[in-house]
Amino acid sequence: MYSRTLGVVALACFALSLVGGCAKKEMVKPDQAAPTTAAAPVSPAPQPAQPKEEPVKAQTITEAPVAVASQASDTAGRAEAAETSLERIYFDFDAFVLSQTARDTLSRNAEALLKKMPNAKVSIEGHCDERGSDEYNLALGEKRAKTAMNYLITLGVPAARLSIISYGEEKPLDPGHTEEAWAKNRRDEFVIVK
Repeated sequence: MYSRTLGVVALACFALSLVGGCAKKEMVKPDQAAPTTAAAPVSPAPQPAQPKEEPVKAQTITEAPVAVASQASDTAGRAEAAETSLERIYFDFDAFVLSQTARDTLSRNAEALLKKMPNAKVSIEGHCDERGSDEYNLALGEKRAKTAMNYLITLGVPAARLSIISYGEEKPLDPGHTEEAWAKNRRDEFVIVK
């Protein structure tokens, strides 16, 4: 009798953890201005295997736009590809929600895809910082890429022209182990594939 009651209690706890543990995250933050000052560098502390769910203020990172990788064989196509670029977007720690800065960047990318490159296909690459397990970061990178893809679709870019891939923490932009380096690595890249 005792073991049966214990089994029922364990089963109920398991069911509650499945139902209560999977909260849905919003895909787009409400409009808010990006901070104009950068946060002070924080010395790295030992990190747990899984990242904690804690809000982090968005940082504005100024980077040069990502150059378009074009496979055009003629010189006119190469000159046009050199003049056209798609910009990276960045994410907060352990998040795949688009900030206002990211939405503005995606709007510029959508405009370039619709007007300057009407037939180009784009691979959206999701990246993460080194904190967290490989599996977790691959899943988070995929969510980041899907979020960007869905937003581009709402801006009018045909879904057939977009694909996604997650690299997790495998291709860092900055190999450092500081908060600044990690902020640069939490990003989506946009690569022209055709």
